[in-house]
Amino acid sequence: MKIQNEEGASKRKLTLFDATMLVMGSMIGSGIFIVSADIMRNLGSGYWLIVVWVITGVMTVAAAISYGELSSMFPKAGGQYTYLKEIFGKMMGFLYGWGLFTVIQTGTIAAVAVAFGKFTAYLIPALNDAAPIFQSGSYKITWIQILAIGVIMLLTYINTKGVESGKLLQNIFTGSKIVALIGLIILGFLLVKNNFWGDNMSFGWAAFNNLKTDPSGNFLKSGWESISGMTIVGGIAAAMVGSVFSSVAWENVTFVSGEIENPKKNVVRSMVLGTTAVMILYLLVNFIYLNTLNRDSIAFAPNDRVAVAASEQIFGSGIGTIVIAVLVMISTFGCVNGIVLAGARVFQSMAQDGMFFKAALHNNKNGVPEKSLWMQGIWASVLCLSGQYGNLLDMISFVIVLFYMITVAGVIYLRFKKPDLERPYKTWLYPVTPVIYLLIGAAFSILLLIYKQQYTWPGLLIVLLGVPVYFFINKKESQG
Repeated sequence: MKIQNEEGASKRKLTLFDATMLVMGSMIGSGIFIVSADIMRNLGSGYWLIVVWVITGVMTVAAAISYGELSSMFPKAGGQYTYLKEIFGKMMGFLYGWGLFTVIQTGTIAAVAVAFGKFTAYLIPALNDAAPIFQSGSYKITWIQILAIGVIMLLTYINTKGVESGKLLQNIFTGSKIVALIGLIILGFLLVKNNFWGDNMSFGWAAFNNLKTDPSGNFLKSGWESISGMTIVGGIAAAMVGSVFSSVAWENVTFVSGEIENPKKNVVRSMVLGTTAVMILYLLVNFIYLNTLNRDSIAFAPNDRVAVAASEQIFGSGIGTIVIAVLVMISTFGCVNGIVLAGARVFQSMAQDGMFFKAALHNNKNGVPEKSLWMQGIWASVLCLSGQYGNLLDMISFVIVLFYMITVAGVIYLRFKKPDLERPYKTWLYPVTPVIYLLIGAAFSILLLIYKQQYTWPGLLIVLLGVPVYFFINKKESQG
């Protein structure tokens, strides 16, 4: 059965620039403004903070280069779901799509939308001060969560009006946050009064951690402990949970391959250009943190908001807070839009294969999968209300990397299994590039399994719950 998307695919409305903006906009959310605090608490040295971001950058760009080969071979909507289904069969594709709908895509939308709400509360303190709308024990519904749901619903609605509405919004917000980040980087070197770069680098390759908390769960600012050997390696893996999660979602561009001009070339170009540019920006932002703040100020920034602490050093306490609040609001709003725009195309592709609700199959008069968009938006809103999206995302970083690894391994597998298939683009430096990703990804995953099991098993269980669902769907299909 052909879906209406095929017709829309002939009207390709996304250029290379649009696709690159989608890659960058989907990647830059709230993580870069926060996660460096946790990295510093785990490793305690400016050198190691930079090493974690460099390793994450190498991983990310290596994966994007490897995905390029698959994007040129399967230049249609659905992206990573399609690759996994074509290479390893329907069940692997379904498990990825199941994970994507239950938590990866929708949980990311929820978490980033709530981050938008939290930073809006900086500008509108009444949002923070207002009594919960509903409270039962520790569970509560706040106005920040309601604002997050409002953002999700608004962006879902805008994206039902056609690809051009979504891409215009994406380009404006992504462009704004790139300019703002570059401005912050430049001013972070020009305006800062106290320079802490030398102090932060004085620890050299020595590593320390400070993960002790008081009975309330607040980190204690005293008691840095020297660490070495496997403890450093475990610390790197734990620290990378945040940096890896800040660097995912670039593959969202593959979900909309069917709407990109010349997808055999432009999808890979957008992934490589976008991921490289974002990882360079991330590295430079961390240079600003190391330049403007000492080790304790990075590690114990209030609520982990390192960017706020740095901005206060650059612009002064009042203006600095407002600058970062506005920047994060722009950043998170654009990030949610990119992820909303792209995700619905996967669920439409799954519906085409009988692996998702049939209602997700059809495009509306504007040529977009409206019902798929609303299903995604409603479930993301439920996750906002659950209050569990943050925990889910900690758990799911491991699973995201596993699916990246399976997909990258698919590049090597296809070279052996089907060497004669047409490959308009071949992975640069093959097999070195995919092997680098697989080695770093495997080390990260194994170390998390050993040292940080709370980040691994829950995510795996969510995905494995998809196995009985898959067999139930297939049983119904065969009976039908």
